[in-house]
Amino acid sequence: MYAQQAAQYIEDLFRIVLFLRSKEELQGVYNCSAPNPVENANFMKTLRQTLNVPFGLPAPAWLLEIGAVFIRTETELILKSRWVVPEKLLKAGYTFNYPELSSALKDILRDEKS
Repeated sequence: MYAQQAAQYIEDLFRIVLFLRSKEELQGVYNCSAPNPVENANFMKTLRQTLNVPFGLPAPAWLLEIGAVFIRTETELILKSRWVVPEKLLKAGYTFNYPELSSALKDILRDEKS
């Protein structure tokens, strides 16, 4: 099921690529992130609401660092973030299918139940 969900959002990224290819006048680097970024606390709250989970326990940085050792990765991927907005893409006229986190999560959950 995850592959089906990922394919749906890969399709949205693919639409961005097609959009950029069709506009020969557009040059340079374009951010393909969602247009309304949220802080992690808001992300987790929205995720819990979407999944009907009443509460969540925080994961302290030291615990994430221990886990990262076991899966041989860097905690930077989850402990550091960048506030990225696709400003140039929006100004160029691209319209996102899921501009808000809640609608994207609801769509993912709906597909999972199918």
